[in-house]
Amino acid sequence: MALFLTGSTGSIGSYVAADLLKNHSDRLALLVRAKDEDEARKRLWKVFQLHMGFEEFSQLTHDRVDLYLGDLSRESLGLDDSAKHRLVKTMDSVIHCAASLNRKSAKACFNVNLRGTLHVLKLAQAARDDHGLRRFSDVSTVAVCGKRKNETLTENDMLEWSRSDYDPYARTKKFCEYMVEELLSDVERTVFRPSIVLGDSRFPETIQFDMLRAFVMLASVPVLPFRKSWRVDIAPTDFVAKAIVHIHQKRKPDHDIYNLTSGIASLTYEQIVKGLGEHGLATPHVFIPWLEKPVSHFVNALSYSPKKLGVAYPASLMKVFMPYLTFNTVFDNSRITQELGEHPVPFTEYAYELFRFAKACKYNFPYQPWPEVNSKQESQVA
Repeated sequence: MALFLTGSTGSIGSYVAADLLKNHSDRLALLVRAKDEDEARKRLWKVFQLHMGFEEFSQLTHDRVDLYLGDLSRESLGLDDSAKHRLVKTMDSVIHCAASLNRKSAKACFNVNLRGTLHVLKLAQAARDDHGLRRFSDVSTVAVCGKRKNETLTENDMLEWSRSDYDPYARTKKFCEYMVEELLSDVERTVFRPSIVLGDSRFPETIQFDMLRAFVMLASVPVLPFRKSWRVDIAPTDFVAKAIVHIHQKRKPDHDIYNLTSGIASLTYEQIVKGLGEHGLATPHVFIPWLEKPVSHFVNALSYSPKKLGVAYPASLMKVFMPYLTFNTVFDNSRITQELGEHPVPFTEYAYELFRFAKACKYNFPYQPWPEVNSKQESQVA
């Protein structure tokens, strides 16, 4: 039997897969979008090299990974009848990590998030009907809470269907949670809601740069359109992945929904600026909250500027993320910290080195190519 994981080539999904392979004994069924197994393994190697060397990757994936070449947005995930039958027959549990994070595109979010989740759920239903399903875990987001301001929310406070959403990503993830509850009502289910997931508290490297680019941009300007007392809920990726794996593998979790966040320990902008300064960031900052709307309009204008100026892309990121940086809302994490027995490392303890890494590599992870291997190794990884 196998644990079916979607999103293994994404940031959180690759962390979850690496944790499962290194610290657990489950066989993994991984859905990878690729034309053949060779391309799929090379895609996996790109993200797994953040966690292990090639020899370990080669051995673990050879011994314990079943590859399924498919696409979330296609019926039956694009699997042929044989692969679909094999997946259904061997699926013991599901961790659904895959999602479109494109907050600007309703088309991408509806195709990948809504239709993709529905396709995964239909296969999960088939496995449930065939031999039973131990657990279905859905990686959602705190953004399902909708538009908020100056609040601290528990898991039970989050969903209000009458409340407006920030963007298509938040809207579709809220409906995904609803589908999981409705279509697998007789299966053990867990919903995970990460906040802003940024970096790794153990080392200053990452493969996900969009939100990081926005923070580096903010750290480099002297005037910030925030109140210094506003809090921003940031959790490191290693904490989020550890929580997902721990709860999914637990025989009987205490709850069915978990905020994977920094909770009431979330830092204020003043604390973040001070922490970065203590670690070496020289830029002094002045907080002028009434600039929030003018800055938002300015960023919006820059996002439509000519590409040759080099500011359109970072401005478009800021445009997307500004609502999440100014709503001053944090999400209680007492459920997950009680279960794990630990709290996430504060952003200021690893942010400066992470910023340095991002700027040094120009927001492109220095991927190692697929190694030249001898015939014995080739037969092992084929």
